[in-house]
Amino acid sequence: MLAKPSSDLSLTMLNQAEKKERAQFILNWLSEKYPDPKAPLDHEDAFTFLVAVALSAQTTDARVNLVTPALFREANTPKKMASLGAPRILHHIKTCGLAPTKAKNLEKMSKILCEKFGGIVPDNFEDLESLPGVGHKTASVVMSQVFNVPAFPVDTHVFRIAKRWKLSRGRSVEETEADLKALFQKELWSKVSLQIIFYGREFCTARGCDGHACPICSQLNGTQAPRARSRPVKQKNSPRKTGTPSR
Repeated sequence: MLAKPSSDLSLTMLNQAEKKERAQFILNWLSEKYPDPKAPLDHEDAFTFLVAVALSAQTTDARVNLVTPALFREANTPKKMASLGAPRILHHIKTCGLAPTKAKNLEKMSKILCEKFGGIVPDNFEDLESLPGVGHKTASVVMSQVFNVPAFPVDTHVFRIAKRWKLSRGRSVEETEADLKALFQKELWSKVSLQIIFYGREFCTARGCDGHACPICSQLNGTQAPRARSRPVKQKNSPRKTGTPSR
C-alpha cells in the first residue's frame, strides 16, 4: 500500500525507502501508459539527431520536426552544415527559439566535428559537451538514444515533475538527475526520462496540475484518480524509423 503523504507535497521530505516505494508506483503507472517511448525527433543518423536535439531547446519537438527536413536536404553531414553557414542555417530554423544563437552554434559545432573528430559524432560525454550548443542534457539524450549508454536526461518536465512527486528536492538539475538515477534501475534511465516527459506533456503540465490534479499526483496525495489506460495511447510526433547507429 502506497504510504499517504502530506496533503501538500512540498511540505515534507521522504526518506529513501519511501522514495523507492513511490518510484516503483510511478514506474508501474508510466510503463502501462507508455510501454515503448521513442524520442520524438525525426532524424537520419547520429549527426542529424544531435542537430535535432540541439534545436529542441526552448522549442517544441513538433516545431523542430517541421524545420529539419528542409535543413537536412541541404546539409545532413557536418561538412555540408559547416559549408552552409550560419545565415543559411538561420533561414531554415528561424521559427525555433533562440534561432540566431543556434545557427551560429550549429556552424561552429559542424566545423569542430570535421576538424577534430573526422566528421563523426563523438561517443562520450566529455567530447560531446565540448561542442558549441551541446550541454549535459543534450549530450545525455544523444548518449542514451544513439549509443545506448545509460543516461537520465533532465529537461524542464522531468525537473519540475520530479520535485512535484517528491522524488527530488529539485534544487538543481544536477541534484535531480542524481536523485532519479538512485531511484530507478540503470537500464531504465532513458526510458523513464521519456515516460516522464510524455506524462508531463499530457497530464502534469506546469499550469494544468498543482501537484494534486493529474492521475499520478492525485494518487500520491491519497485521493482517487483514474488508472492508466490498459491500451497504450498513440504518441504524437512519433519519429520515422531510421538507421540510427547503436553500440
